Amino acid sequence: THAPRPTTTPYHALHPRRMSRRFLRNLSASANASLRCLIMGPPGGGKGTLSKRLVERFELMHFSSGDALRGHITNDTELGREAKGYMDAGQLVPDHLMVDMVLSHVGTVNEKTQKWLLDGFPRNVAQAEALDQKFQLDLVINLDIPHEEIVDRLRHRMVHLPSGRSYHAIWNPPKVEGKDDETGEALIVRDDDQPEAVRDRLNVYEANTRPVLDHYMKKGIAVNFEGTESNVIWPEMKDYITEKFGV
Repeated sequence: THAPRPTTTPYHALHPRRMSRRFLRNLSASANASLRCLIMGPPGGGKGTLSKRLVERFELMHFSSGDALRGHITNDTELGREAKGYMDAGQLVPDHLMVDMVLSHVGTVNEKTQKWLLDGFPRNVAQAEALDQKFQLDLVINLDIPHEEIVDRLRHRMVHLPSGRSYHAIWNPPKVEGKDDETGEALIVRDDDQPEAVRDRLNVYEANTRPVLDHYMKKGIAVNFEGTESNVIWPEMKDYITEKFGV
């Protein structure tokens, strides 16, 4: 085993008047640097877990296409009223309207901070190109998780429908098999967590998002993080961003 590293105090902390101009310049650049990120990953691939860690470690503002939609409706904007009209009629919000709402929301966030994490958008190349015209992404994070690993994860997931509490037979089992910890009510495996349903969902995801990933790969800003466990992927992701962006 390695001996623990000694705790040291930086020279400039001991001698504040002797801080070099280069250090001050680098410190200022780090504080003002943009870190506009997009995270992509298959359903059940650990995107939520890793997004939370990214937000905490790099002080990113995290938001999704769903946040944009809810924000416009809550704030009763013109776009929000138009979207609500479709939803009240039981119709899907048209793609062009969704794009306008997300880009507007990104603009609002970008005015507050240039360190953010976008999730769930773009879903196709046309949306990616619309985003490119308005904002310059610094990094696209792609979670490359084997499909059968996700199938295996979700087949062991159980939920308590009334509360939404989720368990996992291997990693987070209930105290009593098949029963919710708080109510003792039955847990179920959702139909869309059954292996064939999961495989179908993953195939649709792959078909829709592969062109988007290729788009960003060609721009040289997309990075693949491969693995089967978030706890293994996270250190690599954290180190890459720290070294690449000096944050």
